[in-house]
Amino acid sequence: MEKSKIKEEVEKLKTALRHHDYLYYVLNKPEISDREYDKLYKKLKDLEDGHPGLITQDSPTQRVSGEPVKGFPVVKHMVPMLSMDNTYSAEEIREFDKRVKKGLEAESVEYVVELKFDGVSISLLYKDGRWVRGATRGDGIEGDDVSNSLRTIRSIPLVFRDEIKKVSGVIEVRGEVYMTKKGFEEINKNKERKGEELFANPRNAAAGSLKLLDSKIVATRHLDIYIYGAGRYEGIDLKTHMELLEYLKKAGFRVSPHSKLCKTIEEVIEYCNSWRLRKDKLEFEVDGMVLKVNELAQREALGVTSKSPRWAIAYKFPAEKAMTEVKDIIIQVGRTGTITPVAILKPVHLSGTTVSRATLHNFDEIARLDVKIGDKVYVEKSGEIIPKVLSVVKEKRTGKEKAFSIPTKCPVCGSKAVSVPDEVAIRCENVGCPAQVKETLLHCASRNAMDIEGMGDAIVNQLVDKKLVKDYGDIFYLKFEDIKNLERMAERSAQNLIDAIEKCKSNDLNRLIYALGIRHVGEHAAWLLANHFGSIDKLRDASIEELTNIDEVGPVMAESIYNFFKNKENSKVLKKLKDAGVRMSQGVKKKEGAGKLEGKTIVITGTLQSFSRSEAEELIRRLGGNPSSTVSRSTDYLVVGVEPGSKLDKAIGLGVKTLTEEEFKKIIAG
Repeated sequence: MEKSKIKEEVEKLKTALRHHDYLYYVLNKPEISDREYDKLYKKLKDLEDGHPGLITQDSPTQRVSGEPVKGFPVVKHMVPMLSMDNTYSAEEIREFDKRVKKGLEAESVEYVVELKFDGVSISLLYKDGRWVRGATRGDGIEGDDVSNSLRTIRSIPLVFRDEIKKVSGVIEVRGEVYMTKKGFEEINKNKERKGEELFANPRNAAAGSLKLLDSKIVATRHLDIYIYGAGRYEGIDLKTHMELLEYLKKAGFRVSPHSKLCKTIEEVIEYCNSWRLRKDKLEFEVDGMVLKVNELAQREALGVTSKSPRWAIAYKFPAEKAMTEVKDIIIQVGRTGTITPVAILKPVHLSGTTVSRATLHNFDEIARLDVKIGDKVYVEKSGEIIPKVLSVVKEKRTGKEKAFSIPTKCPVCGSKAVSVPDEVAIRCENVGCPAQVKETLLHCASRNAMDIEGMGDAIVNQLVDKKLVKDYGDIFYLKFEDIKNLERMAERSAQNLIDAIEKCKSNDLNRLIYALGIRHVGEHAAWLLANHFGSIDKLRDASIEELTNIDEVGPVMAESIYNFFKNKENSKVLKKLKDAGVRMSQGVKKKEGAGKLEGKTIVITGTLQSFSRSEAEELIRRLGGNPSSTVSRSTDYLVVGVEPGSKLDKAIGLGVKTLTEEEFKKIIAG
C-alpha cells in the first residue's frame, strides 16, 4: 500500500475509533460489539507499528504509555481553580441569592444547579481542538501534570469531535475525576487479599490512582470523569453556562445529565432537596449540589474573591448519622507521641460507605460523652475520612457496658504516658517508640517536607518493623539491597526510591527544617527560620530570646525549637543527616524575578481579589521578599485589600508605605 494511502487509512481508523469511544464511554450507546471494536483497534495498531512515523499522541492507541513516568511536573493553570464557599441550609441559599441580586442590581437571576461530585478536580488544556495536558487542582494556582494517568480515561477526548467547527486557540476545561462505588469495592477487595492498606473512600482511591506512576495500572482503576465547565476559552461566542455545557457535549466531553436550569431560588432549593433523597442511588459519590449564575456576563460583573467566585456556591448535604455499637476503644500514637482514642464500631452504612471506626479526639471527649465499650452511639459522617461519635444512647444500656480506662503506658512501646500541661493531650515519652518513628518518617518523606517519592505507609512500616530504620536519619543510609528485599518491592521500584532519597539531599533548607517535625513549626515558620539563620548550625545555637525576636515566632514556638535542638537524641539524628550529605545550609539560588522584592518585608491586610493570602505570600517569597503577619517599623509595604483591618491604622501611624492591590501587581510584574 502506498504511504499516502496508509496515512489516509490510519486517519480513518482513528476517526472511527474516536467515534466509537464517544458512543461507548460518553453516551453509553455502543453501535458495534467489543469484538468489532478490537478488530479496528488492532488494524490501527498494526499499521502504526509498521509505520512509527504515523503515530500521534492523540491516537486511540496511545492512551496507555509504555513506560512509567518518574514524577509529576508542576504546571500553572491558565485561570485559578478557585474553591467554593459552602452553604448548609435553604436559608443560606436564599442569602446567597440576595447577595447575587444586590451585586447585579437585578430582580431575578437564573441559576444552573449541578451535582457536586466527590472526586478529584481536574483541568484539561486543549489547543486548536487537541488535548495538550491535564493537571490536578493543586493549590488552585498550580497543580501536578497527571496527563499520562488522565489519558487512560476513555471518556476524555484527545481530539474535539467533528460536530464542533475547527477551533483555533486555547480552551481549559474543568471536570471531576471519580471512581465508581463498584470500582472502589473491587479495588479494596484486591488490596485486602494482598494485605495492603485499604483506601478510605472513593475520592481517596481516585486521587491515589491518578498519582500512580504506571499508567497501565491506572487504566485498571475504574476512573471516569464528568466535565462541569471551563476556566478559559478562546474563539467561542457563549452567553450562558448552559450554552457552554452544550458546546462541551458536542465537543465530545461527558457532561452530567443532571444539570438543571432554575428560574427562581425556590426552584433551586426544591431541586437540591430532591437529590438529598436519591443521591445514594447514583453509581458514584456526591456530597452536595453546586449553584452557578447562568449568565456569563453577570458572572463577570460579580467577579471573584481571593478564594472563591461570587457567582457560585456549594450546598452541602446535611451530615448523615446512624446508630451503631462501640465494640472496642483502641489507642493510636501520633508523630509527636500524642495518644488518641478511636472507637471501633459495629460496621454501619453511612454516606455511601461502610463505617467501622470513629474518632473520639481525646480522653476529655470520652469523659464528656460518657462513652463505654458496648454502648449504642450515634455517629456522624460529613466528608470526614474518620467519622465522629456524636452521642451515647444511654437508654439502650444493659449494664454490661465497660468503662474505658485512660492508659498510663504507651500501648505500642510500653513507655510511660504523661499528661501535657495546659493541653488535653496525653503523650508517650519515648521518642524511639515505633509508632512515633513511623509517623515521623512519613512526615519527613511527605511532599511539603523532603518529598521522597515512593516512601509511603507500606514501605515505612516494613522499614521500622524490620529495624532497618530507627529514625529519619537512617533513611539516608538505606542501600538498594535493603529496599529490594522488602515485600512487594521490585528492583526498579527499589532503585527509584534510592534515587528519590539521593535527590532530596539537595533540598532547600526550609524543607529540611519542616521535615524535622519540630512541634509548632509549620511550613511558613520553617521558611522564616531558614531565611533568618541560613543554616542548621546557626538555628541550633539560637537562644530563646533570639528566636522570639523573629517576626511571627512566639514564645511557645521558640521554646519548642530550643528544646528540640538541645535534645541529645535529636542531635544524633542531625549528625546522621549531615554525615549522609544532606544539605544543612541555605543554598544561594537565583529566584524567579530576583530583586523585585529582595529583602522587603510585606504585610497583607484585607481580602485580595487576584490571589488568596497563601498565594500572595508564596509569590512574595519567590520574588525574594518576606511575608509577615504583623506590622512594625521594619515593614516595607502594607498591601491593602478589600475590608482592611487594624493593620492599616497601625501602618499609617508608623508611616509604613501602603500599596493597593493594583500597585502591588505592578511591582511584581516589573
